[in-house]
Amino acid sequence: MTAPRIHIVTLGVGDLPRARRFYEALGWRASSASNENIAFLKGGAGVLALYGRSALAEDAQVEDTPAGFAGVTLARNAGSREEVDAWFAAAVTAGARAVKPPQEAFWGGYSGYIADLDGHLWEFAFNPYFVFDEHGNLALPDANP
Repeated sequence: MTAPRIHIVTLGVGDLPRARRFYEALGWRASSASNENIAFLKGGAGVLALYGRSALAEDAQVEDTPAGFAGVTLARNAGSREEVDAWFAAAVTAGARAVKPPQEAFWGGYSGYIADLDGHLWEFAFNPYFVFDEHGNLALPDANP
């Protein structure tokens, strides 16, 4: 059995071309597998998919209801406080709404939150207790050493 992984995170969006431009402005790169109905964006080891919100709800066979806080945030970890500040500024310049400006966090790091064009929350964080492997992936300590 293979280790559990998240291969794709799909966000339901109101305007696919607009959302795609937003994420491309943040450095994500669209795959040739993208089309007018879905965008597959590559970023490191993960894939972010953008799909029409109502079509995504229909595919999952759930009601498309307006969401407030959905109890989910997405996170991108940085190698420094300065990198968090740069990502935050780039996101706001690309059209994101600043939710919580980057600041010292109670857990000893530094983080801030933005809402993308559809209200999906992203945390940009520097965690001095996390390290990255040689591929830029987050390297967590083993749960059972």
